Amino acid sequence: MRRIGLDILALVLTLAVASLGVEAQPAAKVYRIGYLTPYPADGPGAQSFRQGLRELGYVEGRDIIIETRRAEQRPIDLEKAAAELVAARVDVLVAATGVAALAAKRVTATIPIVMAASADPVTQGIVASLARPGGNVTGMTSLMPELTPKRLEILKEALPRPKRMAALWCPDSEISHVELRHSQAAADRLQLQLEPVSYRADVSWNAIAESLRLNRPDALVIFDCPGIPIGEVVDLALKHRLPTISGFVALTRSGGLLSYGADTLAMSRHAAVFVAKILKGAKPADLPVEQPTKFELVINLKTAKALGLTIPQSLLQRADQVIE
Repeated sequence: MRRIGLDILALVLTLAVASLGVEAQPAAKVYRIGYLTPYPADGPGAQSFRQGLRELGYVEGRDIIIETRRAEQRPIDLEKAAAELVAARVDVLVAATGVAALAAKRVTATIPIVMAASADPVTQGIVASLARPGGNVTGMTSLMPELTPKRLEILKEALPRPKRMAALWCPDSEISHVELRHSQAAADRLQLQLEPVSYRADVSWNAIAESLRLNRPDALVIFDCPGIPIGEVVDLALKHRLPTISGFVALTRSGGLLSYGADTLAMSRHAAVFVAKILKGAKPADLPVEQPTKFELVINLKTAKALGLTIPQSLLQRADQVIE
């Protein structure tokens, strides 16, 4: 009996020591990630980012908590939303767009910021260079201005003998100025006449419509304009029977004719890789800004039919997505 009692006592002591050892281990850190976007909080970009985190083994509620703030694509609104994420003491702040990244940078110089997609972060003043970003921001660039010449080539191929193109651009946007320069050079090479049409928040759509009515272009190229209302642009183009091309899939899905640009959902998913590296100790200044490797050509055949256009088979065969 005494032997049995000693054995039981030893077992109890062993279990107690093991329990104390477990309790002495520090709990795994739950990281807080801020997500700043001008788009719907549960939109495709946000979902792709979450998918990227899951693929890397991060589980919401166990390893990470995601704080999302949505604001209109205006610097003042985005800065306010970014300040709320800073106040929430996030470990990393993910910005869905370059404008959002710039707003976040104005609010904090210490919290790491990851751009899911920026049209041209150097021109926007977000990073010093792609290879050496410096500061607290890194991420992805969508090469929006550099792809503008390719969009003009696609538009020329899609249309029968086009001559004059209108370009809806934003004089208040640095990116739009770069796009205009690239577009003008491409238009000269392709023997097209390019006519800029200014968009500002204080300019009425009636004035833009009147400009298009008077100039009667063959098509409309839509630049990267922060806050531009997609629905109104599509309605305006359809009213004037104008084929459109842009770098935004969302615009084509809403009724635009063509879009060509980086796969932004893949970029949003890849932003999770930057977040993971930073959570493991990497500094944004040491992580070069990456360029996209996949580009998408999307064609809206429903819109083509409404405009009375027949898209060449050669272009349809190259399309990544055809909307019917």
